[in-house]
Amino acid sequence: MNQAVLHYVYDPMCSWCWGFKKTWLQLVEALANDEVEINYHLGGLAPDSDQVMPEELQQTLQGIWRTIHAKLGTEFNFDFWTECQPQRSTYPACRACLIAREEGKEQEMLLAIQQAYYLQAKNPSLSSTLIELAEQVGLEGERFATQLTSQEINTKLMKEISVSRAMPIQGFPSLVLTVGGDVFPIAVDYNNWQKTHKQITQLINNK
Repeated sequence: MNQAVLHYVYDPMCSWCWGFKKTWLQLVEALANDEVEINYHLGGLAPDSDQVMPEELQQTLQGIWRTIHAKLGTEFNFDFWTECQPQRSTYPACRACLIAREEGKEQEMLLAIQQAYYLQAKNPSLSSTLIELAEQVGLEGERFATQLTSQEINTKLMKEISVSRAMPIQGFPSLVLTVGGDVFPIAVDYNNWQKTHKQITQLINNK
């Protein structure tokens, strides 16, 4: 049987990825029984910038948070918008997940960033926040801080973003199944992991 791989394309500061978290983890648990390999891919939602996010964009994103809460029941802490200076930059958080991956802690880092951003009103665009979170998940703070601004990690991120964007994706989160040399975009259902699981297993069984 050909090895099936499900590629999860995400951004740690993507609010829809936060909304998808519970369903995604249920899907991952179900797929473990089907021997489907799971690969995480960083999508790179917003490039580096130290500029404060324009007020109009802040309002737009707050509207998206409200929509996700209304549709999915996902919790958000809106204090972020008054206690932090929002920046439209997710690449630092992406680099943090890439560094954590090399230590086998990508999923822990992703969750730490999401909880800091959406529940604790902390700003993951800032290196200081990311260093604090890295230490929380068991990474060595000074080494992490050095890596975060290294050319090596930035080059790896740029390559990964290129690979992610070459996949048949529609924004983040996106799911792509590869099996037997074929590539299938998988519809993201935010409420029903069983429906997604059925689609994946049918594609695998038809190979």
